[in-house]
Amino acid sequence: MKLMIVRHGDPDYARDSLTETGWKEARMLSEMLVKKPADYYYVSPLGRAKDTASCTMKKLGREAVELEWLQEFTGRVRKPNIPEEDSISWDWLPQDWTKDERYFSDTAWRETEIMQAGNAVEKYDEVICALDGLLARHGYVREGRYYRAVAANNDTLVFFCHFGLECVLLSHLLNISPMVLWHGFCAAPSSVTTVITEERREGIAYFRTSRFGDVSHLYAHGAEPSFSARFIEKHGNEGERVD
Repeated sequence: MKLMIVRHGDPDYARDSLTETGWKEARMLSEMLVKKPADYYYVSPLGRAKDTASCTMKKLGREAVELEWLQEFTGRVRKPNIPEEDSISWDWLPQDWTKDERYFSDTAWRETEIMQAGNAVEKYDEVICALDGLLARHGYVREGRYYRAVAANNDTLVFFCHFGLECVLLSHLLNISPMVLWHGFCAAPSSVTTVITEERREGIAYFRTSRFGDVSHLYAHGAEPSFSARFIEKHGNEGERVD
């Protein structure tokens, strides 16, 4: 089975939609996705993800199934640099999260004082429980750190969703701390990440990443990925996001 995780196009967060650039990205993305239609399409309930999916769905004459848990990850914590208020679970300053070795562990990250004080662990468990429920319906049942292929198949599932949520999905599928994924990887708007099951022994499947954050559909049109996914490359660069 193949999972394709698509981040929404360049976002207009104020309107929960896409910028003009985002709509262009979604159209370029659709040209790639329609060449080999998937078996199933799922989408976040948020406008920016639904708008991104709409370009592909319209061309295919299909409709994506809306799943509440595919919305952007809602876990909140109080990070060391802004301890007075709850904020998203990622986008920590590197000097804050890297000093605690537990954040590099796929299990111990949840035991840290900051994670325990917020609701990130609770929300994480809700998402991965929903993911495993969906995968079970598609023939793959979680067993420890791998999946039991009770009805193995070559189906392709496409998820139109968000970066924070994407990292949670990958964290569970690949047994990696979400903190490492949130802070060590960058998926540009409209990018595609693909993970595929490998069933080297009958009935035992493990997901393996074949591509992360692919934006070849943009380069095919001479377009550059939106910078909105990233933070400033060198301190002092003009027009690049710091926080």
